Amino acid sequence: MNIVLLGYMGCGKSSIAKALADQLKMNSIDLDDYIEDQENKTITQIFADHGEIYFRKREHQYLKKLLETHTNHIISLGGGTPCFAGNMELLKGNDQNKSVYLKTSLEELVDRLFIEKEKRPLIAHIATKEDLKDFIRKHLFERSFYYNQAAHIVSTDAKTVDQIAEEIESTLF
Repeated sequence: MNIVLLGYMGCGKSSIAKALADQLKMNSIDLDDYIEDQENKTITQIFADHGEIYFRKREHQYLKKLLETHTNHIISLGGGTPCFAGNMELLKGNDQNKSVYLKTSLEELVDRLFIEKEKRPLIAHIATKEDLKDFIRKHLFERSFYYNQAAHIVSTDAKTVDQIAEEIESTLF
């Protein structure tokens, strides 16, 4: 079985994947890190050199490969991954994949992302918290249709990484 974590950027997918992997004695793979290793470029460089369409096609291919070749892994997806190229159908099409949407409130996302926006190319240009809130609100509206198709939904607000990992474990087992 693979546990696949999805949700908006800043919801804690990578941190929670590592904690859950430690807790369950499984390996974790961050899809973005995997893509960067395979392409020998950062995600930012891939977007700059080839554009989003190329990236989304490669992202789908790498996700499919991971799901076919890896078992008993925690896989954290990029924030947009579920929304493109039939990736949610890919996840839902195999009972061995247990998808978990890490649902985080708009306010929490704004607070988390504003302090680290320089590290995130998609939002680095946004100057104010109010503008960031509007940006995230629009994205969440567009993406929630896909996120809510996950087999399980776990709220991340007001919880530690370890508490969230424990909740995921108790939900799945």
